[in-house]
Amino acid sequence: MKTPFPTPLRWAALALLSLLLAALLETIGLSAGLLLGPMLAGIAFGAGGSGLGLPRWSFLCAQAVIGCLIAGTLSAGIFTAVLREWPLFLGVTTATLGASSFLGYGLSRWQVLPGTTAIWGSMPGAASAMVVMAEAFGADARLVAFMTYTRVVCVAGATSALAAGLGAHYGGSWLHTLVTPAPLLPTLATLAVAAAGVAGALALRLPAPALLGPLALGVTLHLTGIVRLSLPEPVLACSYALIGWRIGLAFTRETLHLAARALPRVLLSVAILIGFSTGLALLLARFTHLDLVTAYLAVSPGGLDSVAIIATSVPVDQPFVMAMQTLRFLAVLGAGPLLARWVARRLQSVT
Repeated sequence: MKTPFPTPLRWAALALLSLLLAALLETIGLSAGLLLGPMLAGIAFGAGGSGLGLPRWSFLCAQAVIGCLIAGTLSAGIFTAVLREWPLFLGVTTATLGASSFLGYGLSRWQVLPGTTAIWGSMPGAASAMVVMAEAFGADARLVAFMTYTRVVCVAGATSALAAGLGAHYGGSWLHTLVTPAPLLPTLATLAVAAAGVAGALALRLPAPALLGPLALGVTLHLTGIVRLSLPEPVLACSYALIGWRIGLAFTRETLHLAARALPRVLLSVAILIGFSTGLALLLARFTHLDLVTAYLAVSPGGLDSVAIIATSVPVDQPFVMAMQTLRFLAVLGAGPLLARWVARRLQSVT
């Protein structure tokens, strides 16, 4: 059913609701309100049949900014730590990927979702990339998007609630932070890195080009001292909103109707995955120097971009979180197609 309101008015209403929800979440102490507010508003508008959708270029721009944000948190020391503690990084990545793959195979085997849709939707940490790659390999991209973004929404909410519950929230006025000026030249240089990274990744036909391109180029220039990555808060806030809207607006009436039968089991699988990640985080916090919020963010099965946003809004070991999430992101990009083919063969042999 087509809405009687003109498109600009719908976008204005979405922006206003997003701002109000973000302000409310930040005021009550939840982390990443600037992401969660637009995400919740997007869900309301998407499920309400607003017919709104972001153009692909705007989402690419937002992800490019987040790629530079992640690159700016990484230092040479964290790469040394990864090499020194490689069993820890390898073990956590393998455990999370294995649990996600097992759940995805179970959902496919029980025919909760058709074909390889469940295995693509279960892959942790590469939400937007999984949707694109799933469509390329013949899975139902709408259902993959629904399953993936349902997990991202649940994980983002759980992570923010955990951080608030443990008191891990930066103090001060979020509005004051939002309008704090940033140095002009580093900002322009960072935006240039973002644009060049996306262009290079698209030319090389890399998966998830908007994240990988700026991330790779940004890390290289940042570690060599050629560019000091710096992003003003308004640019970050706009990027958070675009990513939140991208996730929220994916919950359209058509997608929800298509996935209605599978929703309870999808939510159960998300709950199991969150519970597994929580247990893994408890083990990490118990046997390493990490605090619980850092450990949970590091193993959280949400999207890399959304986890990065949350990690910058709470006092955690950001380099460790970003390194763990980035390594898993790369592992998912490499293993995703192989796992999907394996599941497809197994399903064919069973049937």
